[in-house]
Amino acid sequence: MCGFIGVLRMGHSANQDDVRSFEESNELIKHRGPDEEGYYHDDYISLGFRRLSIIDIDSGNQPFHFEDDRFWMVFNGEIYNYVELREQLMEKGYQFQTESDTEVIAVLFQDLGVDAFEELRGMFSILIWDKQEKDLYGARDPFGIKPLYYSESEEGSIRFASEKKSLSHMNEKVSTLALQHYLSYQFAPEPLTLTKGVHKVEPGHYFVKKLNEPLQMERYFHATFNPVLTNEDRQVKQIQDVMYDSVGIHMRSDVPVGSFLSGGIDSSLIVSIAKEFNPNIKTFSVGFEREGYSEVDVAKETADALNVENYEYLISAQEYVDKLPKVMWHMDDPLADPSCVPLYFVSREARKQVTVVLSGEGADELFGGYNIYREPESLKAFTSMPNLLKKALNQASRVLPEGVRGKSLIERGTTPLRDRYIGNAKMFEEAEKERLLIQYAKEYPYQSITKPLYETANEYHPTHQMQYIDIHTWLRGDILLKADKMTMANSLELRVPFLDKKVFEVARELSVDSTIADGTTKSILRKAARGIVPDHVLDRKKLGFPVPMRHWLRNELYDWAKQLIQISDTDHLLRKSVVYDLLEAHVQQKGDYSRKIWTVLMFMLWHQIFIEGVYSFDELQKEDETESKVRQQMSMV
Repeated sequence: MCGFIGVLRMGHSANQDDVRSFEESNELIKHRGPDEEGYYHDDYISLGFRRLSIIDIDSGNQPFHFEDDRFWMVFNGEIYNYVELREQLMEKGYQFQTESDTEVIAVLFQDLGVDAFEELRGMFSILIWDKQEKDLYGARDPFGIKPLYYSESEEGSIRFASEKKSLSHMNEKVSTLALQHYLSYQFAPEPLTLTKGVHKVEPGHYFVKKLNEPLQMERYFHATFNPVLTNEDRQVKQIQDVMYDSVGIHMRSDVPVGSFLSGGIDSSLIVSIAKEFNPNIKTFSVGFEREGYSEVDVAKETADALNVENYEYLISAQEYVDKLPKVMWHMDDPLADPSCVPLYFVSREARKQVTVVLSGEGADELFGGYNIYREPESLKAFTSMPNLLKKALNQASRVLPEGVRGKSLIERGTTPLRDRYIGNAKMFEEAEKERLLIQYAKEYPYQSITKPLYETANEYHPTHQMQYIDIHTWLRGDILLKADKMTMANSLELRVPFLDKKVFEVARELSVDSTIADGTTKSILRKAARGIVPDHVLDRKKLGFPVPMRHWLRNELYDWAKQLIQISDTDHLLRKSVVYDLLEAHVQQKGDYSRKIWTVLMFMLWHQIFIEGVYSFDELQKEDETESKVRQQMSMV
């Protein structure tokens, strides 16, 4: 697990100032790879690398060169099928100098060119420079586990990086379009970022950049659903087999591997299987001091039942808010999901014991784990209703005051799925954004992001449509964003066995009736887990990383929130009176507006860090003294 930067210049080779600036940009991602750094420069390109040593610790250095120095490569991630690919390539006559997965990518690229990316089973972002042909290639993994940002200059130069701050720290300007979408999605939907001119390579895509030609993007993987009617026992066996296979290869490492453990089925299944590969696996859990907002007790019960070590940490409201600037600096873009902070803390605790952790991200999207996926079943009564009646009911429901029983049900039941569902969480409606934003573009409603997705998934069952939308928005924009940034902030590698191509091949063939069944979610996954995970886990409702934000904004964090709104230099972007009104209405318990308020607050904090310069990058990057000591101790083991 590592980080990298790259600059393909047009018209001039790197001078001393270019090299100095380049190295400063690479230093900004030192947390992604504290073990080593490396550079390559020629007349056209500069590549920089930061390494966190996981596999072939002695020989996996980068930038990596191959085929008599014709190709130079930087790579962030892990390729879990590198052993099998290596054997296949050796049978073709290729020879290897190292045991690293990096060299396997290089040789596979020699053999197949851009088709090599389809063969990789893992998480990755990659740059490959062809020094002879002056072509730059790059790719991002199928689900977007590893990030890859880029920006192009007017003269045609292009910069790439594992973190956005390495591209934009000297020229940060707000993208008002991304801000508008952020207020609904709680993240900037890809390929957008909150920084004007900076984009993300989308998951499952590779690119080719030739000198003096536009960047050419191509999709090599598309996560689609294709349900197949089959025997339930067969499905259960397929899920069990593929999960054992995936967890097994995700545990390949030359350094200690642990696992996050909540009270839910996803992480419990991973730990239960992982324990069979490593009986001494360590697990990590986090919660809050407020009662009802912690899974540490259930996690401990699970750990005891499995006879594995469990390390837990409880977070206070003050500790939470004190870490927010550092967390936001690592996030690169604002994310209004409060769970990114507990993820930071559990990652910090895990790094004291291990270098790699397993986690359950992706299970909900693949196996139907969110309660909202059951909504189509609850709205069946509206499907046969005449359109005129639906329209009349919809208009009537919007007149009803907030909180009136049945209002939400009628609104949802009389609104087409594609108009109401844009992902697992929706913050502001268009009318609310129009009141809040100084610059509001009516031609870009939140549906403009999901419209092409719905067109692709038009024939799917409504629940599969929702899963498809989430895989292509929520999963990459929220779940995997915070997973990468918060673990890497602590120089910890996170691996997600559910987001494996082989696992997806099984999940995509499941019918809605097998996932949303028996009055619960992930029904077929629960059946596959029976006998593997402790019984008390099987029927628990999903909790995740709950944060008591609703309570905190009325009490412990009220003064902090009000001050942040007041001092934030965002009057040219937001009407603060609207935000104040939301905060006061929330405090007076006229409604729960905590998530909407938090969405605005996180943008304001991001603006302070990256636009206003209120916080020093040096201070935000600086490790806590205890964290630094732990890192030194770990490196000596």
